[in-house]
Amino acid sequence: MSKVVLGASALLALLNDETGADRVRELLPDALISTVNLAEVVTRLSLLGMPEDQIREVLTLLALNIEPFDEEQAFRTGLLVAKTHSLGLSLGDRACLALARATGGTAVTADRAWRALDLGVKIQLLR
Repeated sequence: MSKVVLGASALLALLNDETGADRVRELLPDALISTVNLAEVVTRLSLLGMPEDQIREVLTLLALNIEPFDEEQAFRTGLLVAKTHSLGLSLGDRACLALARATGGTAVTADRAWRALDLGVKIQLLR
């Protein structure tokens, strides 16, 4: 199986047991997630009122393969803005796409706007 890179929306679909959660669960052992996308997930859970210790526990139990957001990823992510700005993709969205491109993997998302992208990156929509 080729590597998959989870966007924040994909991981949140799993955590919220939304459409596509089963697919994310299947992909999880071989999936990567950028620290930027991890921060987005932590942000969303925090805004929902989940305490820090519970957020850490839930994410630790998932045994995520976390990829650090380094200088090269920062450049790759920043340079994607010209091709994604019109669709309103966030920094996290672009970080996911940049990591998928760098690893030759497939970006997994629940965000349908990605359907219109043509970046030379494989994209799998959950819904």
